[in-house]
Amino acid sequence: MTGAFLAGLVAGYGVAVPVGAIAVLILGLTARTSFRVGSAAALGVATADGLYAGGAALGGAVVAGWLAPLAGPLRLVGAAVLLALAAHGAWRALRARGTRSSPERPPAHDATPGPGQPLARRGLDTPPRAFVGILALTLLNPATVVYFTALVLGRADLGGSGTAVAVVFTLGVFIASASWQLLIAGGGSLIGQVLTSDRGRLVTALLSSAIITVLAVAMLLGG
Repeated sequence: MTGAFLAGLVAGYGVAVPVGAIAVLILGLTARTSFRVGSAAALGVATADGLYAGGAALGGAVVAGWLAPLAGPLRLVGAAVLLALAAHGAWRALRARGTRSSPERPPAHDATPGPGQPLARRGLDTPPRAFVGILALTLLNPATVVYFTALVLGRADLGGSGTAVAVVFTLGVFIASASWQLLIAGGGSLIGQVLTSDRGRLVTALLSSAIITVLAVAMLLGG
């Protein structure tokens, strides 16, 4: 069982450590909101990795074979979602900047947060929405289940029964992924504390949106 757990840790770090669009999204999201929101997003990634790891460990090649025909469409959907998130993040940052720069804006009388209030409660700006949104976005990557399936099928030295090994392996993957993503979220929180000015938040939002856009395009071109 110890071997299965350690194998899960290694597999989890292997899929989590490379910095991609999701890591950049968590970093920018935490910087612009709070560590609570970023940590919820981080746990969404870890949950998706755990689900895929568990499915791969239990289903093996059957799961990979079932998702293989869907790799193309899911990649297109994932890229489209990333582009939408990048566009929405840039638009919201520019809109908030313009709102704060208006010299004589009358007080708002509706439920929409004003310039001095927290970010609007839309998109991924609350912990539940961040968790569900990032979980769904991470699940759109079928390469993850192929990765875990290849590891499971290539390891014959885990020991124990099939179900027990799958559970312990999945736990290791979840812990590894969660610890790394929470580290990224913590970095985003520190950046948010440093970049507290309106200009700093604007630059952070636009930079994050630009990087996510580049990664989305690379996803499309990677075919």
